[in-house]
Amino acid sequence: MGYVVTADGGTESLRVHIYDLAGNSIASHAEPYKTNFLPGARAEQNPADWWSSLVKATRACLAQANLTGDEVEAMAYATTCCTVVALDENGDALRPALMWMDVRADAEAADVLATGDKRLLLNSNGAGPVSAEWMIPKALWLYRNEPEIFHKATTICEYQDYLTLKLTGERCASLNNIGLRWHYANRDGGWAVDMVNSLGMSELVDKWPSRVAAPGEVIANLTPKAASELGLSTRTKVVQGGADALIGMIGLGVSKPGQLCLITGSSHLQFGVTQTPIHANGVWGAYADIVYPDRYIVEGGQTSTGSIINWLKRFVGGSMDFDEMNAKAAALPPGAQGLIVQDHFQGNRTPYTDAQSRGAIVGLTLAHEPHHVFRAIMEGISFGTRAILDAFKEGGYESKEIIVGGGATGSELWMQIHADTAGLPVQIPASTDAPSMGSAILAAHGAGHFSTIDEGIDVMVKSGHIIEPNQTSSKQYEEIYQKYLALYPALKGALSSRD
Repeated sequence: MGYVVTADGGTESLRVHIYDLAGNSIASHAEPYKTNFLPGARAEQNPADWWSSLVKATRACLAQANLTGDEVEAMAYATTCCTVVALDENGDALRPALMWMDVRADAEAADVLATGDKRLLLNSNGAGPVSAEWMIPKALWLYRNEPEIFHKATTICEYQDYLTLKLTGERCASLNNIGLRWHYANRDGGWAVDMVNSLGMSELVDKWPSRVAAPGEVIANLTPKAASELGLSTRTKVVQGGADALIGMIGLGVSKPGQLCLITGSSHLQFGVTQTPIHANGVWGAYADIVYPDRYIVEGGQTSTGSIINWLKRFVGGSMDFDEMNAKAAALPPGAQGLIVQDHFQGNRTPYTDAQSRGAIVGLTLAHEPHHVFRAIMEGISFGTRAILDAFKEGGYESKEIIVGGGATGSELWMQIHADTAGLPVQIPASTDAPSMGSAILAAHGAGHFSTIDEGIDVMVKSGHIIEPNQTSSKQYEEIYQKYLALYPALKGALSSRD
């Protein structure tokens, strides 16, 4: 029996799993790290923390599973996407990483859109806006605001690529990340050279990794140094992964045209598979080949979702009992007795792509308690998902169910609200740790156990259960949803901020 190691580098921690080739996790361990939130919707992390967490978690898993490093054939990993790092010639960070949720580069994103480059079809069919989260706006922010860092950097890349460099010594980018967030055109010219040149920072292209590998492709074996630190072997293959949510598609078994997945965590991401490219207002993509060969991916996303739940916990003093809160919230009717939440606590990713929009809790009275707000947050986030699915539908993409993974699946109430607000069945696979399962499939494929990623899905992804929408609740939510939609234009001026 062979084994593979996976890592999921998330917003709050890095979790390592060891899987067997049947898709069973035999060990797991998470190591937390710190995020620094700064004014102006900025968020930063220390890349050295990612590496130390990977080392600690890998060694803990080997001990837990009672395995030696020689028994691990391959490893693959998924990380937060567009968490941008500037590295020196030794691969060490020159400054804290600009996290995926950091939207300080809003002005730079507008300048990217103003180039009129053909690659902007990825951004709502060229209408934009471009998200401040993406690579080129963040690199442009560094170029303008921290030129000494930009010019000193040998490599400007992502969390994913930082781990690859530490593990293999290779400056290798994932086709998944760069096709998703770097305006890389896999079928039409590769790197966005013209776009970067028009922004006056032509040297950026040379700072990007010199090699590109698709998910499931073997990058190299572990270096002796990396193998020694992790407790693994130099025979262990490092297999390309990618953005956590996209690799999560694989882990949920979403690979056929017409399927739709919802990846939940600190944020929500919605991805659909299509055989033909779709470019539409309020929709990102379509991205060619970034997960599966010869297929396109369409995307929507909400920047802050689970992170709003965590905000509420901090707001009420950190003593919130989730089980008790779920039980109290479940006893409330749809609408949380008059409360509506706009879920833009860290801006809006889609369908508006407005980094300056802010969250709101509307309809508060002295009778409302924390569990009312808790339910209203879940409903507001679910309405945000519904708005994205509506944009998909208007653009020509529609699915008959939602396949869900991630932390929100732990709340049956929230899953029911998602089903009711969308009017669609919600399918929850047996393993909802989607990025880790997807990484396991990629690692096993790279090790030669499956000829295709799809074959790995057939063997390793197990079915779970389905939550059907409650028709009565769906009708009630339809009216509340229209009120939710009215909030954004009504509050846009009042709740837009650069502070």
